[in-house]
Amino acid sequence: MTGTTCPDFTLPGTAGAEFQLSASRKPLVIYFYPKDNTPGCTNESMDFRDLHAEFSAAGAEIVGISRDSLKSHHNFKEKLALPFELLSDSEETVCNMFGVIKMKNMYGKQVRGIERSTFVIDAQGNVAREWRGVKVPGHASEVLGFVKTL
Repeated sequence: MTGTTCPDFTLPGTAGAEFQLSASRKPLVIYFYPKDNTPGCTNESMDFRDLHAEFSAAGAEIVGISRDSLKSHHNFKEKLALPFELLSDSEETVCNMFGVIKMKNMYGKQVRGIERSTFVIDAQGNVAREWRGVKVPGHASEVLGFVKTL
């Protein structure tokens, strides 16, 4: 997807309104994560939270997307004091658009789920960079380093 125009999408978000990609006029970090309140997703969200001021200073906003309900997202966001939106993609529309739904092994069983992935969309709506199969430690810092080059 890198180098292509990001398709527009609209999803319900924790701010109580629909989030529409085309309404964003600045660089956007979209991180797809498997599930609220799981260890890796909690750590990843906290890493983005802890660097939020630096992302803002670089002119970027952050959104997290998973298949969880808005109610689950509200609880997760409140529990971790996340300063950015979480978007609910319960129908997997945007997940499929970005190709992040994969077959994964979980406790020896094959399950469909979100492959931890991050995309940076530039102010013109193009996919500037993508990371797939993300390992959490150091990832948010790496994304921030890239955003600072835009």
